[in-house]
Order: sequence, then C-alpha cells, then structure tokens
Amino acid sequence: MAASILKFAVAGISRCARHTLPSVRALSLSLPVRLGVPQSLWKLGRLNHVAIAVPDLEKATALYRDVLGAQVSATVPLPEHGVYTVFVELGNTKLELLHPLGEKSPIAGFLQKNKAGGMHHICIEVDDINAAIADLKERKIRLLSPEPRIGAHGKPVMFLHPKDCDGVLVEIEQA
Repeated sequence: MAASILKFAVAGISRCARHTLPSVRALSLSLPVRLGVPQSLWKLGRLNHVAIAVPDLEKATALYRDVLGAQVSATVPLPEHGVYTVFVELGNTKLELLHPLGEKSPIAGFLQKNKAGGMHHICIEVDDINAAIADLKERKIRLLSPEPRIGAHGKPVMFLHPKDCDGVLVEIEQA
C-alpha cells in the first residue's frame, strides 16, 4: 500500500516538474562542473583534509587512536603556522587536529571564541596553485597571505578568506 502511494506521489511530482522546471538530471548534465573556470587554467582536486581545532591535543589524539581505532601521526610542531598538528588517516581523506603553538597562534584565537574547539578549515587540492591564486585574485577572492606558504605536507598552500567562501576558511594545496 505504502509503495503504491509513493509511486503515485513520485509520478505526480515528476509530471509537475516537467511542466515547471527541468529535471534534476537534465540540470546536472547540462551544467559544467567548474562554472567559469577554464579547464586549461587550473583544476580543483580532492578533499585533502578537514582541520579541527582542539583544546587538548592528547585527548583528541587518544579519541581517534584508542577509541575509534584510527591511525594517527606523531605530533608535529609547525612554528611558521603557529600550530601543532596531528593527522588522522581515514582512507579517503584525513582529519588534521590543530592545537596552538604559542599565544599568537591563530588557533589560540579560534579556541578563545570556541572553548570546546571545532572545525577550523577544509583543505582542497589544486593541480596548479599559482594559476589558482592568480585566477582567484582576479575574481576578487581575498587571500590570507601575499604568497603561498609551505604547509604541513611540505607543499605550497594558500588560505582563502572565509567571508568570500560562504563562511568557510578554505585552504588550497598544491597536489
């Protein structure tokens, strides 16, 4: 009975949609994946990691390693970024646990506003970071440093202003 009601409802929605809007499938197939970004310029790649600011790095590391059974890296200080990092391997991506390294750390400021910690940024790989930066500047996306810096993976990175990225701090990293 429920299955036939569902089929009737879906058929009714489908008929209405045909008269008012193109189907979702037609929309998704007709729009390019990278609107406005020429293919020869640069390409967005995979999600490299999601960074989480944590007030207690040992406790957070133990949660992922001992409770959830994940493989975690050693703690690595990155003085040029003002953070300690631990990477949690997830197979298809990573979590980056961030903890302040000194009082002037941007993570210290984040944790003052968010005492329990929380998501700090996402990192997406790009195939040509210099072309991506030039294109993003042209598009009036604000960058948080004048030049790319070397990130936790030893590759050039650039952070994009969260106010230009729907409230999300986005890091792009050379693939």
